[in-house]
Amino acid sequence: MDTFNNMKNSLLMLALAASTATFGQAKQAKSTVYVVKADSIKAHVQPTMYGIFFEDINMAADGGVYAELVKNRSFEFYTNLMGWTERQKDGGKGSVKLVDRKDERPENPHFVTLDVTAGTYGLNNEGFRGMGIKQGETYSFSVMARQHADSKIKLTVELVDAKGAVFGHGELSPDETNWKRYNVKFAATATVQKASLNLWAKNSGSIDLDMISLFPEHTWKNRPGGLRADLVQKLYDLHPGFLRFPGGCIVEGRDLANRYQWKKSIGDIDKRENIINRWNTEFKHRLTSDYYQTFGLGFMEYFMTAEDIGAEPLPILNCGMACQFNTGQLAPMDQLDPYLQDALDLIEFANGGPETKWGKLRADLGHPKPFNLKLMGVGNEQWGEQYIERWKVFEKAIKSKYPYMKLVSSVGPDPDGSKFDFLNATLRGFHADILDEHYYRAPQWFLDNVKRYDKYDRKGPKIFAGEYAAQSVATGSPENKNNWQCAMSEAAFMTGLERNADVVNMASYAPLFAHVDGWQWTPDLIWFDNLTSYATPNYYVQQLYSVNKGTDVVPVTLNNQAVTGQNGTFSSAVLDGKTHELVIKIINTTKTVQQTSFVVKGTKGLKATGTVTTLQSNNLDAVNSLTGDAVSPKKQSIAIAANNIKLSLKPYSFNVIRVKLN
Repeated sequence: MDTFNNMKNSLLMLALAASTATFGQAKQAKSTVYVVKADSIKAHVQPTMYGIFFEDINMAADGGVYAELVKNRSFEFYTNLMGWTERQKDGGKGSVKLVDRKDERPENPHFVTLDVTAGTYGLNNEGFRGMGIKQGETYSFSVMARQHADSKIKLTVELVDAKGAVFGHGELSPDETNWKRYNVKFAATATVQKASLNLWAKNSGSIDLDMISLFPEHTWKNRPGGLRADLVQKLYDLHPGFLRFPGGCIVEGRDLANRYQWKKSIGDIDKRENIINRWNTEFKHRLTSDYYQTFGLGFMEYFMTAEDIGAEPLPILNCGMACQFNTGQLAPMDQLDPYLQDALDLIEFANGGPETKWGKLRADLGHPKPFNLKLMGVGNEQWGEQYIERWKVFEKAIKSKYPYMKLVSSVGPDPDGSKFDFLNATLRGFHADILDEHYYRAPQWFLDNVKRYDKYDRKGPKIFAGEYAAQSVATGSPENKNNWQCAMSEAAFMTGLERNADVVNMASYAPLFAHVDGWQWTPDLIWFDNLTSYATPNYYVQQLYSVNKGTDVVPVTLNNQAVTGQNGTFSSAVLDGKTHELVIKIINTTKTVQQTSFVVKGTKGLKATGTVTTLQSNNLDAVNSLTGDAVSPKKQSIAIAANNIKLSLKPYSFNVIRVKLN
């Protein structure tokens, strides 16, 4: 009986093994086979392929990446004491008076006089939705001050929490009756998310104050008066090919008087003319009347940041047109010279030698080495005949003096329609260098348009996908979210950008930054509060493309066709000539697991192991937050047999495979 049972069990085990093998074969037979031709280069990937679009929206500059903590430091907001309130202690009495000196200093026309009649009197500054202060950090306070005759006022600066508890302070003794900058450094003894600053004046008398400023000592590269380190680090970690600045509709302004003028954004901080931010009251759902531009982050800082993070600088300049969604104000054609001269002078500022006026200024500002500017945008999101007639003037003048410059030209705010069609046809007729296409559309649009550039003229202008982001609800809706569905659709669309790298030379998600308490537009790539920041799923998509952009496009096909949605998958592939690797990107937009096999042809072989980095969530509504990431890259090793890469694609996943070529 035991012998019989043993034989029975053995037969059963064999049957089960055979059944399992048959099931495995059936499962394997259902695998989708993709073919990669590693010896068939279709296009070169430009170093500028994936970059950054910066605009001062959502408190991206003041209150964001520009590390100044004092709001309205020079009293130039429309309500001149906005952000400031009077304070008294120890029986203090006094008054604050705003002084207008526009005839003497039109670029910085206001300062305040504190008159102290008893005790201790002063001002409190609320910061930008509060001040984010870190325990142990050293803070640098500075102020321009002058004592009135016979006045011996002493100043005390304090950091206070919401209950008024002091956790950092310094003292100053201004001793001149002429304007002089005074500085003091002190350490914070607590971490406070929304602190404020007290500036106390003690002893009877009067004192004039201007440019009241507070910076953390540890900024990006520890530059005094510099940029917020954690936010620039996130830009650096993108490994961007370019940095576009300063926008965006910021370039145009609501009217021409409020446009961005780069010459007013360089040099001494107290000589940079403040203007109202054009996003301050643009959206009724997010009115932000205290949103101004101090230009502490100006063109010199933009150029230096681009250099720091290894990106090509791409400045965009006004072409004599205000935002056409607002006033649409035009500079007459016979009055374009100042706008045109700004463009020519900027190139000299960036590239000129010390013998030139503007090159010398750059050197005097601490950067003798040229910035090697090669790209410039003419206007932002303009359209119509008015744009074309101005574009022709700029193109002729710039190319005549600087023929090496590549100009980025607008094809309007939409990816299709009459505005786009007119500009696209007209600028192609003029053999424009680079056309700037924008698309803020639903996730499905990005999936449906993955083949958008397949039939573009290979000999025509190159394409800059200059502003794009999937909108979860509707374009411009305050309810839009940076969810996984949007990020995944962008990843799928970007396979089309990569496959067509001979046409598409540049691409950037927009907008870049958003303060969680001070935003106007959503979705955005990076969100932050006063102390910390987080990357969205969209950020990780951009990062994975950028760090895996490779050097040369090779075909990846399914049944001899580009992979543009068959079985809900989207794919592209590149070679990295620097590391001798094959990089395959594949997105599974379905809710089921898919077994895949990549057969690599045209190579002597692959290394036995590679890696796959995956972004994935079963929840299409998943979002990241300041408290943690719901979607972030996960990297693991994979085994490779001969020239065949087998991978199980998780539902709703973006996968990047890297493998060494023999």
